[in-house]
Amino acid sequence: MSVSSGPIGASLTQEILSSLGLANKTAAWGTLGTLRTFLSFSVDKDVQKLLKAITGQGVDHSTIVDVLTNRSREQRQLISRAFQERTKQDLLKSLQAALSGDLEKIVVALLRPAAQSDAQALRTALKASGSAGDVALEILATRAAPRLQECLAVYKHDFQVEAEEDIRTETNGILQDLLLALSKGGRENYSGVIDYNLEEQDVQALQQTGGSSTASQWVLIFTQRSPEHLIRVFDQYRRCTGQELEDAVRSCFHGDAQRALLSLASIMRNTALYFADKLHQALQETEPDFQVLTRVLVSRSEIDLLSIRAEFKKKFGKSLYSSLQGTVRGDCHSALLALCRAEDI
Repeated sequence: MSVSSGPIGASLTQEILSSLGLANKTAAWGTLGTLRTFLSFSVDKDVQKLLKAITGQGVDHSTIVDVLTNRSREQRQLISRAFQERTKQDLLKSLQAALSGDLEKIVVALLRPAAQSDAQALRTALKASGSAGDVALEILATRAAPRLQECLAVYKHDFQVEAEEDIRTETNGILQDLLLALSKGGRENYSGVIDYNLEEQDVQALQQTGGSSTASQWVLIFTQRSPEHLIRVFDQYRRCTGQELEDAVRSCFHGDAQRALLSLASIMRNTALYFADKLHQALQETEPDFQVLTRVLVSRSEIDLLSIRAEFKKKFGKSLYSSLQGTVRGDCHSALLALCRAEDI
């Protein structure tokens, strides 16, 4: 199981699938995302719809949202290329000129290739004071290896610098070590064979405290081991010490290092719950954090947003859809709700 999917308990997976109309057709379903390939896709019709929505009397926000939130990212890229061929205009620039505010940002996120969106978010995070650890770690730790490598290649192409160099320049200490290790994409794949000796070694290493060598062991274990192995390590650590590993992190580390290690532990335990927590926090702000809402909903819409929704409702007692419905206002309201989809979970 890749890091991007995250370890999801079998019971939760069954809970999700049992509530879906296509639960017995998972081969056709093919994803735990809310957004899937549009079966009646016609690139010519979509180009005409978007052109009319942009150039008609007043901008037709509803049509723009309906088309872009009901097509897969691959289909949206086909629409962009066809729009360019037929009109000699760039679809993204045309929509940016027609829209504004948070809706414009959502449309940009939907139309950009995934790797470009990730590279831009990573660059912005590393260059913005105070947010480097949170957003950079989210991207580096939750993207599947092929997507991460594509993101880093785009980063170098677009910004003429390696992401690794910016990490070294903009961060320091254990946070820097974690981000550099994650950027190498060296996390082990689970082979299906449990390595009890390595499990015991890791538990012993995590019980040691103090010194730079101890910190380096935490970095190695948290960034190289598979999620399946780490979950067993976390459980064994609790049995041996009587406390959760997260409590040890709070005792041994502080500041950015503590926040980064706690986030990584959360991702390894349950990636969907990690994102559910992020969405809930974004909705609890005085003003909803549209940057977080957009990044998470768009980036996970074709991966595991159904799982995120299930974890959200399980933990907070209210569906993600209804939470968005009661909090988000303005033109972006319909776009975010469309990405989330109105289901029972």
